[in-house]
Amino acid sequence: MSFPPCPKCQSEFVYQDQSNLVCPECAYEWNPNEIDEQSIIEVKDANGALLNDGDKVTVIKDLKIKGSSQVIKIGTKALVRRVLDKKDHELDCKVDGVGEMMVTAKFVKKA
Repeated sequence: MSFPPCPKCQSEFVYQDQSNLVCPECAYEWNPNEIDEQSIIEVKDANGALLNDGDKVTVIKDLKIKGSSQVIKIGTKALVRRVLDKKDHELDCKVDGVGEMMVTAKFVKKA
């Protein structure tokens, strides 16, 4: 039996406790039958398009990688693995030629 990921942290390790679902990573509990409007994560790209898990995006600005001399060039494509509810880096992406990394949504556009 598979449960939906946690609405707060997107963890896939969710278990059922009576009528509620519980996330062991962030300790969030929710009733799957009562979807809360505030728990839905909405992240928009530079053009205002909504981004979802599995979307393909393109980088619109050269981005320096922290702690490295490497740069992600304009036009580099990436696959959005997860959309997270964070202030600075909302997208967990697989960037072509670089690998896995967190990217800020305002520096990408939907491809």
